[in-house]
Amino acid sequence: MTVILSLQHVSRSYRDGDSTVVALDDISLDVAAGELVAIMGPSGAGKSTLLQIAGGLEPFDAGDVRIEGRSLRGATATELARTRRTSVGYVFQELNLIPTLTALENVTLPLELDGVASREADRIGRDALADVGLPDSERRFPDQLSGGQRQRVAIARALAGPRRLLLADEPTGALDSRTGEEVLKVLRERIDAGAAGVLVTHDSRHAAWADRIVFLRDGRIVDSTEGSRV
Repeated sequence: MTVILSLQHVSRSYRDGDSTVVALDDISLDVAAGELVAIMGPSGAGKSTLLQIAGGLEPFDAGDVRIEGRSLRGATATELARTRRTSVGYVFQELNLIPTLTALENVTLPLELDGVASREADRIGRDALADVGLPDSERRFPDQLSGGQRQRVAIARALAGPRRLLLADEPTGALDSRTGEEVLKVLRERIDAGAAGVLVTHDSRHAAWADRIVFLRDGRIVDSTEGSRV
């Protein structure tokens, strides 16, 4: 079993006026290649904080985070950005697609920022769009796509190239049930192909696609159970 993401005794707190809020409290979690872990819990439990720390988007106070064996502790901003470009695909709840770029350009931008030649980036981007069922949408802009298609573009961008860790924050939150199921099917297929994934969700039906469901409350893991692998 190859561990792609490892959080070991990770804690994170921040100041809120005169008080200290503990967002994560001694979190340990490993996610292996081919495994999808769903994170559930009430609002304020620390789910999004965990995901952001796992993706190198937010600092942590104690413990360590390793992605494919590389520690993020003490990493510089440049090193974190490189790790995100090469190893981590992040599907934001708001998607964060650039409206003035085509679907293909949205997918290839992180690759080109990492120095991949345009022709090679285009090839990788087209393959990624085909993998998520959008082989004919590469020249369309986000506002010309449906909600589900935009989600698929975001997933294609997240897993284009060599990245093996997929982090998804409520990726189906704004979608109807049918489109949400289609998006989860794509996520599951990419995990089964060898990536590792962490999915934050409030919906138990969506969590059922995972291999394991981890429950957070007040910044701590309070339970873990097997998913049903729909």
